[in-house]
Amino acid sequence: MSSYEYLLSDISTIKGIGTKIGKLFRKKNINTIFDLLWNLPRDFVDRSNVYPINELQVGKIQTVTVVVKKYNFPRIRNLPNKVICEDETGKLDCIFFNSYEGYIRKILPLNAKVTISGKIGYYNKKYQITNPTHLSEDPNSVKKIDKSYSLTEGLNNKLYNKIIQEVLKNIPNLDEWLDKETLKKFDNISWKKAVLELHDPNNINKKGNFLKRLIFDEILSTFLINSKIRKTIKKFKKEKKIFNDDFSNNIKKELSYELTSDQKNALNEINNDLKSEEKMFRLLQGDVGSGKTIIALISCFNVVNSGYQVAFMAPTEILAYQHYKLAQSLLKDKIKIDFLTSKTDYTERKKIIKDLEANKIKILFGTHSVFQEKINYNKLGLIVIDEQHKFGVKQRKKLSDKGGKNCDVLVMSATPIPRTMIMTIFGDMDVTIIKQKPKNRKPVKTYSKVDTKLSEIIDFTKKQIKKGNQIFWVCPLIEESKKVDHQSAVQRYNGLQKIFKDRAGLLHGSLDKVDKDKILNKFLNRKIDILISTTVIEVGIDFPNANVIIIENSNKFGLSQLHQLRGRVGRGNKESFCILMFKKNLSKNARKRINILKENNDGFKISEEDMKLRGYGDLLGFKQSGVQSFRLADPVLNEDLFILAEKETKRIERDNINLNKFQSLLKLYDRADILNDIV
Repeated sequence: MSSYEYLLSDISTIKGIGTKIGKLFRKKNINTIFDLLWNLPRDFVDRSNVYPINELQVGKIQTVTVVVKKYNFPRIRNLPNKVICEDETGKLDCIFFNSYEGYIRKILPLNAKVTISGKIGYYNKKYQITNPTHLSEDPNSVKKIDKSYSLTEGLNNKLYNKIIQEVLKNIPNLDEWLDKETLKKFDNISWKKAVLELHDPNNINKKGNFLKRLIFDEILSTFLINSKIRKTIKKFKKEKKIFNDDFSNNIKKELSYELTSDQKNALNEINNDLKSEEKMFRLLQGDVGSGKTIIALISCFNVVNSGYQVAFMAPTEILAYQHYKLAQSLLKDKIKIDFLTSKTDYTERKKIIKDLEANKIKILFGTHSVFQEKINYNKLGLIVIDEQHKFGVKQRKKLSDKGGKNCDVLVMSATPIPRTMIMTIFGDMDVTIIKQKPKNRKPVKTYSKVDTKLSEIIDFTKKQIKKGNQIFWVCPLIEESKKVDHQSAVQRYNGLQKIFKDRAGLLHGSLDKVDKDKILNKFLNRKIDILISTTVIEVGIDFPNANVIIIENSNKFGLSQLHQLRGRVGRGNKESFCILMFKKNLSKNARKRINILKENNDGFKISEEDMKLRGYGDLLGFKQSGVQSFRLADPVLNEDLFILAEKETKRIERDNINLNKFQSLLKLYDRADILNDIV
């Protein structure tokens, strides 16, 4: 057995873990010995100090050495058994519920000197310990420091400590995978030594080089796999896409603005990828309102111009339809495009499938439906994935494979992602970032208002409408909830309709496509002035005449989401406003979030702050996805280690070091399977 194979052994191989106990461990996603090592102690219990009875402190777990003096076994059912003990300073009762006489006599023999540890109580003017789990005539087996773990019901810390100690005794010495210079940065601590230090109760809540070493290993394993995947992808050869700039130049003329330098650079990078023999796997990242969508669409048109088809996938029907309508307005029927979702009726769906296979439809917009089993493209050359953060390496590769060997992949994100996150989540891809905003865009002025000032907000809204402007009014829920004190979209709509009559409209995700289109078209054509909505408008909807967005219960949203919502206005050349409504008595954290947004329009800065406040897993929903998460590493707190791992990965690439050297590392941190799937 290889050294690391012991660590990857099933927990059932550990002495003391049978079928029943094993099920409890698996409830906590502990399936292997290695998994067990990362279920870290949250606290420790110090049983090493022995106290006389008269110095015991009620409510604390303490250790005492006593002499067993008397048994009290009541004959009435359900009454506890009592063992009276004493030392030179006083008396102590050991109380046992649901324990047999024979068992108690065995563990606490009369006149025996016994060391006991447990939580100290006080009843009838006497100290007592109820159901003590640590007691022995051998004081050394009790007087120790135990770790305290967060456990599933049915597991106790005594058993868990026993099991973890057995595992720690058997941790193998692994061949070192770090080079000497890197290892020096962590005081030459080996992986085994670092793990032992991690589980030392004296190190709980301490952060030393042992912890940094383990965090670095975790990050490095991810970066090495990403590096290998990039190299592997580059080996996939495809036909070069040949197109001229005439068509895209004509499209640009249709725009009411000139592309920014960032947009031009982005388009150039994508075009170079398309014209290359190497498959494109590129992330196009842009702040809200930076114009990434138009770059993606022009790239789509270039691919069609080269003789290929395009699949354009968005996470929501509303966003997909928005892209479809924008493409329609630019193309003016020069290219046949279509729109497909799960709600497309059977007859229309059948026709779309037929036209795709016949290469009549050049670009298909839609949700996940564009990649259903029955959907077959004649000559798919590009897949565009918009706002799909939960698509990991495997999912992106799977979609590319569906398109065949000549299919490129472009992933878009309007959510600014911190650099450490990009390095991790999109490490298999090349990255293009658009930061510049169009010249005519003005920063959105952001204000906060307590919800008791509702009348003032409505007055402001009326004034804006009189000026010919339009309003987004965002509420968290569709309908009223008894559990959550949020103003629902339906309820707010009912209230505002009394004021604005038929000039108010309601939009939410539960509406069918026909009703959604009807409302959106009314708003686009200025037949309604105020659109009350849920967060379905968060991404992608573009109405240049809308210059005010009001967000209720803004303190309940994350910073990145608020920034996305705010980005729905300020798309024209008008002065624009964002009003963040909140309830009284905001928490310190909530007030901080609101102030950050008021003071900042830079999505990348806001995203960094959001990640500091909420954690990287919650930021984009990675915890609910198939994206590989970290056990110890944090992209914010450990930014220096991410940068160091990036440098080390580049050195390994430069020196062409064989990844076999890192086999144990990749196996332990569950990265090798990802690589196998890609290769």
